[in-house]
Parts: sequence; structure tokens; C-alpha cells
Amino acid sequence: MGVRIGWRDLPAHVRAAVEAIVGGTVVEALSQPGGFSPGTADRVRTADGKRAFVKAVSPAQNERSPGLIRREAEVLAALPDGVPAPRLLGRHDDGDWAAVVLEDVEGRHPVTPWLPAELDLVRTALGDLSRATAPPGSPAATDRLAEDFAGWDRIHADPPADLDPWVVAHLDELRELAGRGLAALTGEALVHTDIRADNLLIGPDGALTIVDWPWACRGPVWLDTLLLLINVRLHGGHDTLALLTGCAEATGADPDDLVAALAGFAGFFVDAARQPPPTGLPTVRAFQRAHATAVLPWLRELRHRGAR
Repeated sequence: MGVRIGWRDLPAHVRAAVEAIVGGTVVEALSQPGGFSPGTADRVRTADGKRAFVKAVSPAQNERSPGLIRREAEVLAALPDGVPAPRLLGRHDDGDWAAVVLEDVEGRHPVTPWLPAELDLVRTALGDLSRATAPPGSPAATDRLAEDFAGWDRIHADPPADLDPWVVAHLDELRELAGRGLAALTGEALVHTDIRADNLLIGPDGALTIVDWPWACRGPVWLDTLLLLINVRLHGGHDTLALLTGCAEATGADPDDLVAALAGFAGFFVDAARQPPPTGLPTVRAFQRAHATAVLPWLRELRHRGAR
């Protein structure tokens, strides 16, 4: 995960801007674990009891992170009614520091390995989300994931010495599959594109909230559920072959398209894991390596059984 700065690390003018949005002087700030931003992720409380969730970052922590904060603010402001996302209270952007102030959502992350009841809860919520139309101007998943799904092409051009022998033997097939997977990512559904346990909150009343929205785009109705199943596979404890079949049946997806998209994500994980860590994110490559280790055997099983 990222190495975070905290509320007190923010410049005074940024803290003042946030306090103006929240409506009071912040007297308590609790940094939240998880995620991959090196910026703040603080639950704050004012002297008169107002609460909010604050994310803020500058290029000094990571050059890409302010752009993600700005993008998330744009997404949250445009989401359709009924989408289970935190409400945007306000934003600050001085050209260096970018910050979003969100409602403070009470909740906890799902238990991992995933509990069946919580997995069912999230699958139902993602089914509801897939019926929402992406806001006008949302980028297409085919554009957003094009670079990621070219991972096998980059590996083919510059293969690492320790490349998995099965990958070596099937690299051309994997490149073709990833190409098919990218082509299958068409659609007009609102997709979050970063569904995993630490981006989900289950409230005391059992309601689900999906957080961290900078990657939202328009794509196929099954994309977020496939990403959920990748997270389930990472943590273990479930028959992911059966879950993938259930995903195809529930969404009307072609099972071959799901396998092809899985190949695209696998190529991204394998290729990204071998890169130097980005500034301020020393653990992200281990996170990606763990995904590659989880997804490749799953993909191998699927190819052994056939896509159907």
C-alpha cells in the first residue's frame, strides 16, 4: 500500500480550504489504511461534530496522484442518483495540491477470504450498478484499459528471464486473447473498474458503499463483477471457475470474452510487477505480483478446460 502523509502534513492553506468546505475547525483526523495513494486519507471531525473524509495530494508525493484526485471529483459530481458512492462535499485545487472532501461513510471492508453472504451482497450491488448508464463524456473502457491489456505484447518484446514456463509456451495465444478481451470491453454501463475489498464498505445497516472512483468509465455490464472475482481469487476460499460461469450466466456475457479479459488483466499484472515502483508507492509492485500469482493458474485452468 502507499506510504501516506497525514492531515498535519498538509500546507496550512489546504487545511483551511478543507475546513471551509466541512464548516468548522478540524480537531481530530484519523488516517485510514489501504489504497495506493501517498496522499492523505483522513476521517476528520470538527469541533462542533461535523465529519468528512478528506483526500489530498501534490506532485511531490507522486506526479500522477493529483490527477486521480481531480478525476475522482469529476466522476463523483456526475454520478447518477442511486449509485452507492460517497457524496462529494467539495474540492480544492490550487494547481499544486488537489483535495476532495467527501461524506464520511460508516462501514468496514468485507472480510477476506470472502464470506459467501458478503460476496452475494456485493455481486447484487454490482448487478444493480451495471444497470446505470455512464455519465456523458465518460471514457470508454476500451481506451482506459488499452495500455494495460498490451502487457503481453510488452513481455513478448522484452521477456524477463524468470517468465513462467507456461506463459512462454502460450505467449502468442495470450497476446491474441488479450486483444479479444480488449475488444470485448465495449458497452455503455457505468463501471467502477477498480473493484476489490478495500474499495468497498459495508455499513452497520448492511448497505454497501463503493469508494475510490477515479477509474470509472463506460463498459460492459460484467466488467466490475469480473474484477470482483479476481479479488476473490486473490484471497482464496472459493471455486472461482464456478463463479466465472455464474458471472457469464447472470450478465449474459460470452464466457470466452470473460476469459479473454482475464488474460488481458493477467498480462497487466505480470508486466507491471517487474517495473520499478512508482514514487511514493513502494508496495504496489508486490501487490501486482500477488495478483499475477493468483490469476495465472486460474487462466491456465480455464484454457485447459476450454473457454466454454
